[in-house]
Amino acid sequence: MNEGSATVLVVDDTPTKLYILSSWLRRSGHEVVQATGGLEALAKVRELRPDLVVLDVRLPDMSGYEVCERIKADAATSSIPVIQISGAAITPADRAQGLERGADAYLAEPVEPDEFAATVEATLRYYRARQRAERMAERLAALTQVSLAMNSCDTFEGLLATAVEGASRILGRRAGVLALPPDGRTRRFAALPPEGIAVSKSAAPDTLLRLSAMSLGNTAGTEVFTVPGSDWAELMPDAETLGDASAVICRTKIGRPPVYLGVDAVPPLDADEFNVLRQLGQALALSVDALRAYAEEHAIALTLQRSLLPARIPETPGLSISWRYQPAVDNIEVGGDFYEVLRLGDQVLIAIGDVQGHSLLAATVMAELRHALRASLIGTVDLGVSMALLNNVLRRYHPGMTATVCLTLISPATGEMEVANAGHIPPLIIGDGTVHYHDLGNLLLGVAEETYRVDRLTLPERGTVLLFTDGLIEDRDKLLDESLEIVRQLAEVVEGDLELFCDRLIKQFGAREDDVALVAFRREAPGTGSS
Repeated sequence: MNEGSATVLVVDDTPTKLYILSSWLRRSGHEVVQATGGLEALAKVRELRPDLVVLDVRLPDMSGYEVCERIKADAATSSIPVIQISGAAITPADRAQGLERGADAYLAEPVEPDEFAATVEATLRYYRARQRAERMAERLAALTQVSLAMNSCDTFEGLLATAVEGASRILGRRAGVLALPPDGRTRRFAALPPEGIAVSKSAAPDTLLRLSAMSLGNTAGTEVFTVPGSDWAELMPDAETLGDASAVICRTKIGRPPVYLGVDAVPPLDADEFNVLRQLGQALALSVDALRAYAEEHAIALTLQRSLLPARIPETPGLSISWRYQPAVDNIEVGGDFYEVLRLGDQVLIAIGDVQGHSLLAATVMAELRHALRASLIGTVDLGVSMALLNNVLRRYHPGMTATVCLTLISPATGEMEVANAGHIPPLIIGDGTVHYHDLGNLLLGVAEETYRVDRLTLPERGTVLLFTDGLIEDRDKLLDESLEIVRQLAEVVEGDLELFCDRLIKQFGAREDDVALVAFRREAPGTGSS
């Protein structure tokens, strides 16, 4: 069958005419299927999906007009072209009716062989162009969906799996992908149609470099190339197929590792398929770069954030202390959450706070407040004075910014404790069989001049205090009071090891949209505590 050959269903109840039309079609290189009635024709159209139907208007069981209408009314067969032909219905009105009821062409007998062949070829040409356009539109729509899905991926494994599954589904072939994330371990995934589910595979560390040497070299750009089956077998000994692969390799900038995306090369890809493969590869390379940049910026942000927090907690005889800092799950910017633990003679100051916003400025202000707090505690210790100083620092040097801070000062030997609170979530106090939040404090820092109240209470032996920032409990779909009550109920039982208690709290609320700082401390029997 030549390149332009097609499967043509010829429908006519006259044997001679059926033979002649079929002969002309076979002479042009087409494959012919025959039917002698309308119902038989409709059954074969549904079963065989021919490329073209040549349909007599006058049939014994129904008219060709009705057969054509049914073909065009079925979404599965509506795009199949129909040429109607008749030796009886030859008036302009007959032709108009045939075309109005769905025919793509109408021939009146007698028909010359050349005219018939030309009409068939013209109809098939239009049909194939339409098929290509529809197929390309479907592929481009699927390409857009895959690109959007790749852009929303937050892990390299998820990104590569999405890309290879998309390539397998769109092109209907076995697909494979390789990339090198910042951790330096090459990731490889493969997918097989029709399910197209990505499966993780192993890959040698130098695989991407060897593939790049076959095509792009060390330059930046995009290269579409063929990986011979023999090379593929050497590169991937565990590959399920060892035939040639049509592939694209992309590098966005010189010096960066490339990404590879390939599919089986048999049957050969057409120009449209190569274009889809190229666009998928380019979209993948950009998504990998974006995710790589995000991961690197996130790591830098975390390093900066942690550098601004206490490097270690001092030894605190008579107290057990556990703390957590958990950055927001999807925010690369540093935040203003902080905690502080300071030995002040026989007393211990434990503080927690949250500066408004997520930015380098918020982290900088947080560091300034921590240093100002430390400075305020040199000499006479007065929580009200310290809090007023923090408020003045914020109002004078960072007008428009706000912060919440809670300061606690405890003497482990006696349990005497002072609390000063500037708009922060009150400390949760656990002891003597009760679990309750301490009273609300004063106005948050940075709003107005304020005199900060200092509350005095006694923490019993084995009593525990929990301080945390609002990032632990804030949810868009839940009232703050509800979440506060959940924490209070969780604290009705506190593990002997405060580390386990903190782990349980963090696990209960899961990954958060905001940073979380948390400190729990317990007054122990004399001679015990953290060290």
